[in-house]
Amino acid sequence: MTTFQETVAVEATIAERAWGRVFGAAMGAIADCFARREARGTAAELTTGLLLEVDTRNCWTLAEALGHPGPHRLQHLLSRARFDHELARDRIARLVIDELAGAEMVLVVDETGDAKSSTDCVGAGPQYSGALGGVGLCQVAVHLAAVTGTARVPLDRALYLPADWAADEERRMLAGVPEEVVFATKPQQAVTMVAAALAAGIQASSFAADEVYGGRELRREIRTLNLGYAVGVAATHPVTDGAGRPWRARQMLNKVPAEQWMRMATGHGSKGAREYDWAWLAVRADDTPDSQEPGTSVLVARRHRYTGELSYFRCWSPGPVALATVVEIICRRWKIEETFQLAKGHTGLDQGQVTCWNSWMRWSLFSLIATGVLALTLAAAGQETGAARPARLIPLTCPELVRLLRALVLPAPVRDRDHVLHWIAWRRRHQADATACRQRRHRLQDAP
Repeated sequence: MTTFQETVAVEATIAERAWGRVFGAAMGAIADCFARREARGTAAELTTGLLLEVDTRNCWTLAEALGHPGPHRLQHLLSRARFDHELARDRIARLVIDELAGAEMVLVVDETGDAKSSTDCVGAGPQYSGALGGVGLCQVAVHLAAVTGTARVPLDRALYLPADWAADEERRMLAGVPEEVVFATKPQQAVTMVAAALAAGIQASSFAADEVYGGRELRREIRTLNLGYAVGVAATHPVTDGAGRPWRARQMLNKVPAEQWMRMATGHGSKGAREYDWAWLAVRADDTPDSQEPGTSVLVARRHRYTGELSYFRCWSPGPVALATVVEIICRRWKIEETFQLAKGHTGLDQGQVTCWNSWMRWSLFSLIATGVLALTLAAAGQETGAARPARLIPLTCPELVRLLRALVLPAPVRDRDHVLHWIAWRRRHQADATACRQRRHRLQDAP
C-alpha cells in the first residue's frame, strides 16, 4: 500500500503542475475575447467555480461558493458583458491542437438533452432526448468532441431549435436569438461544427456518430471535407453489394459465416474488458462526391457476446483499411458519452438555469472549457506517469483528478457564518419577490 500511496503522491504533484499550465494556457488563449479586464477575471472565477464541490451549479450557488455578495457579476458575464464567445471557442480549439499535436484524432458528434420546466427557455420544447429516456420538455444540443487514444476533449456545441421555435418571432426576440440563426437539422449542425473545427486547424482523419447522423447527405458532406467516417445505421438501412444487388443491413450480415466473426476487445469498463464479436462486408458507396474516388466502403456489424444483440455501422475510408482500425474508430464514438457524464457531473453542463441565447452559449462554453482543461490535464499527467504506474493501479481518471484538484489546487467553497447567513437571507428575499410577482401575474391573467 505504501508503494501505491507514493505513486499517487507523485501523480498528484504532476497533475497539479499540469493543471496550472493547461488552465493558464486556456485563460490566456481567450483573454483578448473580453472587452474589459473585470469580465476576464470573472470568467476565470466561473471556470474554476464549476469544478468546486457544490450541490448544484448555477449563478446563485457558484457566487455563494466563490464568496461573492450576490450573483450579479456572473449573471452579467453570461448575459450582457462584451465577450466574443465564438472567437473564444476557436481559441480553445487552437489550444487543443497544440496540446494534442501529433495524436491520431477522430471527430465525434452526439446530442444530449436537458430537462426544462418551461418553453420560455431558448430552444425548449417537447422533443426526444436519450438522456431523458424518451420525449419530454427539454433543450437538445449537438456537441462535437475530439477523441484521441488518450484524451477526449469537447470542441463545440450547437443548440437545436425545433422548427416551431425557430419560426416564432416573439419567442426569438425575447430570448435574444440572432437573426442569422435559422432552423437547421442536427446533421446540418454537425457538418457546420466539423467544418468550423477543421477550418480552425484541427487535424482529424475520421468522423464518428450514431444513427441520427447516418444519412446520405451528411456522409457526402463529411467526405467532401476529406474525412473518413464510421456512423451507426439501422438494421433496415439499404445497402448495395459488389454485384449491384440491394439489401437491408440485417439481411446482408446474415451472409457472414460463423467462423468469420472476430472477437475484439474494445476498451475497459468498470467490470473489466469489453469484448464484442465483429464482422464486415464490402458495399458500394452511395455518397461519393463529384471528382472523388469511391474509396473503401464497408458495412460493419457488432454482436454482443452474451445477448447476441446486433448493431450496424456504415464506414468509409479513402484507402484500404483493416477491421481493427474501423473498430477503433467506432469505439471512439462511445467516448463522447463519457464526456457528457463528466460535463454534467462535474462542470454543470445541464445545471445552468439560463433562459436566453447569449447566456446558454456562454454557460455551455465555460462548462466545455472546464471539461476540456480537465481532459488535457489528465492526458498531460498520463504521459509523464504511465510507464511508472504499478500494474495493480488503474490509470488516473477524471473523477479522481477532480478530487485531487479540490484538495490541492481549487479554493474551498466559502463557508464562514456571516457569508452563509447573508446568502440565506438573500435567497429567501428574492424567492419571496419571485413568488409575489408570479401571483400578481396570475391575477392579471385571471382578471376579466
